[in-house]
Amino acid sequence: MTADIGLGLSVVATALWSGLLLTLTTILHPMFAPRGAAGFTEDMRRFLPIARRSPTNYVLVVALVVSPVVALVGLWHQAGSAPFVLTAAGLAATVAGPLLMSSRLAEPNYAVILSWDPDAVPPDWGIARSRYFRLNWQRAILTWLALGLFVAAAYLYYT
Repeated sequence: MTADIGLGLSVVATALWSGLLLTLTTILHPMFAPRGAAGFTEDMRRFLPIARRSPTNYVLVVALVVSPVVALVGLWHQAGSAPFVLTAAGLAATVAGPLLMSSRLAEPNYAVILSWDPDAVPPDWGIARSRYFRLNWQRAILTWLALGLFVAAAYLYYT
């Protein structure tokens, strides 16, 4: 029962987070990319404070980490089985992407972007913008990988 709940919630939480990252990378990136320094800075000043403090972020990140742990506890008697290994790999991708990459790399970059004055953006602003886009894509890929691993684990567990 614990494995059922953990695997189910892992798939749901990761799918929801995947949707957020799909929206960010395929809809918002193309909106932000053509903007000049001042426009990009203004966009980020509107977007980032809301995105960073959204309760959705906090709830989903906790669910992304806790759900696979619950699944692994339920699968412990099957340690070494394909569902266990796939769930553990999905947890590793989740911790590496949405958790560590966000807190250690993306958040400091957000602070840099938010420190800019739209009327006096530093000449090297494009580096931070490129880093912003790249980190979003890297987190998205790790999240999509985790989703695939959780779906595969659930499929194998239930069949």
